Amino acid sequence: MKINITAIFCIGVLVLNTNCAAQKTSKKSTKPNLIIIHTDEHNFRTLSCYQELLSEEQAFVWGKGNNSTTPNIDKLAKEGAICTSYYASSPVCTPSRASLVTGLYPQATGAPKNGLHIREDIPTFATILRDQGYATSYVGKWHLAGHEKYSFNIPYKAGFEDNRYMMRGGHAPYFQLTKNGVKGINEKVAAKLPKEEVIHLTDYFTDKTLEILERDKTKPFAIMLSIPDPHTPDYAKPPYNTMYENMDVKAPKTMAPEYTAIKPLWAKGNEKDKNEGKKFNNIALRQYFGMVSHIDDSVGRILEFLEKNNLTENTIVVFTSDHGDMFFEHNRRNKGVPYEASSRIPFVIRYPDKIKPKKVINTAYTNVDFTPTILSIMDVKSNANFHGLDTSEDFLNSKMNITSDRITYFAKSGGWWVSAVNNRYKLVLDKKEKPYLFDLEVDPDELVNFYNHKEYKEIAKMMQTELLKQLEKYDEPGLKNKQGYITK
Repeated sequence: MKINITAIFCIGVLVLNTNCAAQKTSKKSTKPNLIIIHTDEHNFRTLSCYQELLSEEQAFVWGKGNNSTTPNIDKLAKEGAICTSYYASSPVCTPSRASLVTGLYPQATGAPKNGLHIREDIPTFATILRDQGYATSYVGKWHLAGHEKYSFNIPYKAGFEDNRYMMRGGHAPYFQLTKNGVKGINEKVAAKLPKEEVIHLTDYFTDKTLEILERDKTKPFAIMLSIPDPHTPDYAKPPYNTMYENMDVKAPKTMAPEYTAIKPLWAKGNEKDKNEGKKFNNIALRQYFGMVSHIDDSVGRILEFLEKNNLTENTIVVFTSDHGDMFFEHNRRNKGVPYEASSRIPFVIRYPDKIKPKKVINTAYTNVDFTPTILSIMDVKSNANFHGLDTSEDFLNSKMNITSDRITYFAKSGGWWVSAVNNRYKLVLDKKEKPYLFDLEVDPDELVNFYNHKEYKEIAKMMQTELLKQLEKYDEPGLKNKQGYITK
């Protein structure tokens, strides 16, 4: 029998080429990976990608040129999309986090207030991705399993199959590494210990994230890194603690007596809030900027890993937070009020394969929209019921600037106040205060109540009608006494 060597060679080449083509096709159809980098109590103005979109006065409320710089987070924005009107469902840790992972308003999650446990009978984006074959992991502050600090081994994983580094809560800047695990300590205790026994929480959780990424890099993965900073106690580790020490930061103009005297009741807070906001603390602000720079460098470490492992194109990276920090605007610290610095959160997303670079989205969202939207972007189907909307089309279409007048709402847990918002206007209703309507374009400092201004009558009516409709639709607790929110 005569063997045709040429024919065999040609067949071999054909088979080889076919296999290569199949591999290329397989690579293109690989499920997208997901990394969520989530910070705590993060003022959106401290990201330089947001500063570039704001007026000079709004970008630098603490004095001209005074702010932190974030080149790595900026890189995500430049290579992806940035949202300018993204809000926490409730500007407090637990309820906001519960909404992010479930796509539900806080009242439906079991965790509408700090310290409560998320319901175990509702799906999260992690349970859905886990069931789709994803390796799911959570690293960092969870705050959906009680008040206990610096503790791990949380029984209910909420779909995050690797939750070894899921911490219940706490904001000590350092961990002491012991044979029994880690222990939260402050900077004074840390300074007395051998360097090899101490690690900053941001570094610790970033290191663990990178270890998990190394382990899971050859399969579809979804990981959430929840960094406890830049939350109080406003301490940045060296060298970040001196990075902004020469910056001559100024008090925001809304601290001026003529403005603070006319604050609405919902803005005044309790005695602790009042006392913390009375005197401007420029040292705390410089430390805050340092913490933000530390976080940005940690983001850079993760982006570098993706680049070195050829994972950039097929990995969705999201940077966001649970709520903001007032940092002395309107004589307030921290969060819990409907002002922009408290309730508006950063949201930047990069997905090179699907989201066009330098996209700016001005439409109003809350993090209730996150789960249905990210699942749709990932082309993952689910029968789960969400309160949030699937807004994936805004991210995936070819338009570079997205603006709509969609009205959504957020609230303080327990029905203390509720707020409707779109890309320009914000309406705040409170049972003990007159309605407040802010025009964020004309008055970005939120000093003027336009509710009873003649030229805003139709706008106020439109915002209020839609707000009350949504409060009823989503069973917002404040509506149990409906008269409190209905105005004449």
